[in-house]
Order: sequence, then structure tokens, then C-alpha cells
Amino acid sequence: MVQMAQERFSFRGCNLSCIFCQNHEISHSRFGKEVSIEKLAEIFLELQDKNVHNINLVSPTPYVPQIIAALDIAKKQGLTLPIVYNTNSYENIETIKMLDGYVDIYLPDLKYFDDSVAIEFSSAPNYFSTASSTILTMQKQVGKNQFDEEGIMQKGIIVRHLILPHHVLQTKKILKWIKENMPKDTYISIMAQYFPTYKAKEHPLLNRKITSREYDIVLNMLSDFENGYVQDLSDCEEEYVPNFDLSGI
Repeated sequence: MVQMAQERFSFRGCNLSCIFCQNHEISHSRFGKEVSIEKLAEIFLELQDKNVHNINLVSPTPYVPQIIAALDIAKKQGLTLPIVYNTNSYENIETIKMLDGYVDIYLPDLKYFDDSVAIEFSSAPNYFSTASSTILTMQKQVGKNQFDEEGIMQKGIIVRHLILPHHVLQTKKILKWIKENMPKDTYISIMAQYFPTYKAKEHPLLNRKITSREYDIVLNMLSDFENGYVQDLSDCEEEYVPNFDLSGI
């Protein structure tokens, strides 16, 4: 299993409007605390002092210029940790080009294949065409995955996908695209942590967790992939949602 970050740094707001957002408290409710660029750089250095594996920037898209400025400051003061860009992939290609040399590891979602699903669940027209182009740009930028002697990623990309109830066909189409368009050794992360929250509680297709049958169908699709991991199906999906208490800011 690929070991990832020990510390996540979440930003307020999001450029998607997912009705099942597990982080809706900060993504849609404007919960958070404003910090200066200098303070952000200070936080990066404080995390490094805690001996974390990397700095995982979650939903950072609206703040890319500020993040770059903070990284410039922090690197001048000794920041050497790998930087992880944790994104929904609904990105402008020019944004990814701006991050060249700043981001070591891309952790992009590939949520939907069909535009009708992306619009209904996330108000995201042209999601797949945008996200797939973004992911290919990321892969070209960082190249082949690199790991340290402990197996912890230092550079590369892991493409993530969340299994949704009633939408195994979306998963099938996405895995087919990855297989046909990305290197054979691409790492994938299949997530089974979905549970109905936020507006999805009232949606007729999303108001339940995925079933063991849906999970098993997806597992059977993975035989052609060399690398990555699959989240176990459990009864404790809610545990994956962090406590947004503004600690450390």
C-alpha cells in the first residue's frame, strides 16, 4: 500500500457543488479562518517540524496564487517536504502549469464519466473532459512515481475514484479510460467510503451506502491494474470525515 500524508491542510470553499460532499462544513458553509500568506508559510514550516511525511493541500484550487507565494517563502526558510495537491480535478490546465516545480504529488479525483451525472450531482458541466485533460497534464508534469526507502511516495500521481451507489457503470467507464490512456503502472485509489450526507440524504439514488454487491463488482474490474489500493467496505465510513476544529491555525 502506498503511504501518503500524515497531515492534511484543508482550504475553505470548493469549485464544485457536490450534493454528497463529506466536507460540506468547510466546502459550502464558509466555515474557516482567514490567514495571511506569511502565516500559511509558517504553518507549512510548523508541519515540517512535526516530522510529517508531506503537506497535503486539500481543495486548494481557488488559492493557487497564494499557495505559490507561501511556498516561495517557506522554501527560502528551509521547507523540503513533498507537496501534495489534493483536488477534484475540475481545473484549468493553466493552473496546473503554474504549479510545475511546486507540486511533487498530485492526488486527483476522477468522479464521473457522463456529463449528465456530473451536472446533477456536482453542477459541473464538461467534468470528464476537463478532469481527464487535467490528469494527463499532471501525469506528464510529475512523471513516473518515486518512493523513498520506506515506500512513501515522494513524487508522482495517484488517481482516485469514489464508488457511488447505483453508479457502478461510471466506475467501469472511468477505469476503462485510465487503462487505455494512462501508463500501465499508474496508481489508482478506489474509495468505498461513501455515505449519504448533506443534500444526498434526500436524493433517491444517493440516500444509501454502496452495497457489498456493488463493491464486489468494482473489485472484479481491477484485475488489469498493477498498482494502487482499494478501501475496505465497512460500517464506519463516517470516521473518514475529519473534525474541522481549526486546530493548528
